[in-house]
Amino acid sequence: MEQKNISVGLDIGTTKIVALVGRKNEFNKVEVLGVGKSKSLGVHRGVVNNITQTIQSIQQAVEDAKMNSGHHVTDVSVGIAGQHIRSIQHSDYITRENPEAVIDEDDIQKLIQQVYKLVMLPGEEIIHVLPQEYKVDGQGEVKEPIGMHGGRLEANFHVVVGQVSSIKNIGRCIKSSGLNMANITLEPLASSEAVLSFEEKEAGVALIDIGGGTTDLAIFKDGIIRHTAVIPFGGNVITEDIKEGCSIIEKQAELLKIKFGSAWPGENRDTEIVSIPGLQGRDPKEISLKTLSKIINARVVEIIEQVFLEIKNYGHNDQKKKLIGGVVLTGGGSQLKHLKQLVEYITGMDSRVGYPSEHLAGDTMDAVSSPLFATSVGLLMSALEELPAVIPSVKSVDKDIKSSRNENQPSKDIIQQRKSILDRFGEKLKEFLDNA
Repeated sequence: MEQKNISVGLDIGTTKIVALVGRKNEFNKVEVLGVGKSKSLGVHRGVVNNITQTIQSIQQAVEDAKMNSGHHVTDVSVGIAGQHIRSIQHSDYITRENPEAVIDEDDIQKLIQQVYKLVMLPGEEIIHVLPQEYKVDGQGEVKEPIGMHGGRLEANFHVVVGQVSSIKNIGRCIKSSGLNMANITLEPLASSEAVLSFEEKEAGVALIDIGGGTTDLAIFKDGIIRHTAVIPFGGNVITEDIKEGCSIIEKQAELLKIKFGSAWPGENRDTEIVSIPGLQGRDPKEISLKTLSKIINARVVEIIEQVFLEIKNYGHNDQKKKLIGGVVLTGGGSQLKHLKQLVEYITGMDSRVGYPSEHLAGDTMDAVSSPLFATSVGLLMSALEELPAVIPSVKSVDKDIKSSRNENQPSKDIIQQRKSILDRFGEKLKEFLDNA
């Protein structure tokens, strides 16, 4: 296999940095050739707060991935997330000079560029504009306006906003690590590519990615991204609570959470005790598993209730916005025992744990098929796609046109639209980084 067919996904998380080197096999499945993983030392809640430490962690993860795969790594597909990311819904329109001419790509780009001119808070910039439904001369629910006639082109947009300084800091870390940022993807979108099916996105689904520092939410309906949010709490806060509540060190708290932790206190009996070795010859400390699960439950309930508030803000009680696909949990925090049941109890929605294994080749190592690597696999998939499918609305268009076209020959207009929007997203962010 030639080097040009190899791609790299780089997930810069709060607890870990993961580099996945991979390629697509003849069955269009992702074959992971090498995994590099290092402890993330300079990132807090998804935001870089120590450039030097982050660079060292990135270099270690990438070096491990090079060693394991035997391939040289230069270009990486990077994910952006963090508590500074927020999203807004916006509607805008343009009046076309010649209504008799058909709507083309230039009209759509003119409309998108108009959205980029929205005034944001100081230090914030629009980093992603995702078109949803269009209207042509008042006719609604148009998924693909190219080729139609009309004087007024209107659209609803999902606009993602972030702190310029935070994005620039990630760019600096990548460049200083000797790497080139080939592609940038929002992490909730990357995770969704790895664990959600097309049917779920059509039916309506909420993806909850519980990471170490933050919990990311992405809501899809009718195959279109409808809402994204970042909750500034994750698995690290649970570990911190255990550390404080049980008066033990962080390493012991993390092990307790992984081995004996449960999100449902009713499961443990009062008599269940675990013994923790004491420090420097001190007596061992005995901890009740019921107490442990109560500490975990209190924090997890807080996180899930904040996520559920975002879901309610989206308006899932509205019949047209109903999320039939329920909730999909992923990320390292989704492996907590009885979390699925607690989420169903709080939200009243069906839930499942999302694994990226569906997109992985059969001989790919089992470790990568864990929810822990959902974002990493999604970033690698994004890097491997010649036309990265991070815009659900384009997928919806593809589905609609398949009935009238050969599946293997998508519309040139659709390909051009997908390319231009993604290129513009990458160019916009690279402008921030180049001006750093």
